Amino acid sequence: MGRKWNNIKEKKASKDANTSRVYAKFGVEIYVAAKKGEPDPESNRALKVVLERAKTYNVPKAIIDRALDKAKGSGDETYVEQRYEGFGPNGSMVIVDALTNNVNRTAPAVRSAFNKNGGSMGVTGSVSYMFDATAVFGVTGKSLDEVMEMMLEADADVRDIVEEDDVVIVYAEPDQFHNVQEAFKASGIEEFSVAELTMLPQNEVALPEDAQVQFEKLIDALEDLEDVQQVYHNVDLGD
Repeated sequence: MGRKWNNIKEKKASKDANTSRVYAKFGVEIYVAAKKGEPDPESNRALKVVLERAKTYNVPKAIIDRALDKAKGSGDETYVEQRYEGFGPNGSMVIVDALTNNVNRTAPAVRSAFNKNGGSMGVTGSVSYMFDATAVFGVTGKSLDEVMEMMLEADADVRDIVEEDDVVIVYAEPDQFHNVQEAFKASGIEEFSVAELTMLPQNEVALPEDAQVQFEKLIDALEDLEDVQQVYHNVDLGD
């Protein structure tokens, strides 16, 4: 699973370089999660997950508080979750998750990004069957054996635990996000290098250099869209 972790790192590094965009997207995601239930992470599991993810992207407290205050107050914007699936250069696979208050704006924008960058939109299910929804945590300062022991003691149901570049990565079912997080916290670990709910490809593909350049332009175009929250793909980006 090492290559998959590298793709997560690549994506995170890309987002870190565009902090204002990241913060804006998290603001919407926090607002939506808070509106779905109580605006209190202790009683709203979905909100707690979003806030934990936000920490790994260093989202400022002011932005988090503003989104929570909006959810508690008179904020009445209605957002819907949309998933788009498509293909990039050389048949590469892409999943786009969006939160939008105007589907008639979002769908054409996503389609246009695909069409202008060597890709094409697919129908629902045309790509997602080749990906697995996964909770991923990364921690530093602990050995592989230590992390394995933590998970065993907490009886956390994990898929795999691997070590790469001094980071121990735990892969688990999405519904185990909270259990894995609590297992770490019970051992005194409060900070994570990654804490994500993601879609991992079952198989990765390598692209020739020209196709990879075009593919990266496609991903950038999709991530630049205001309504797009996450973009997942099956391309091995290399080191």
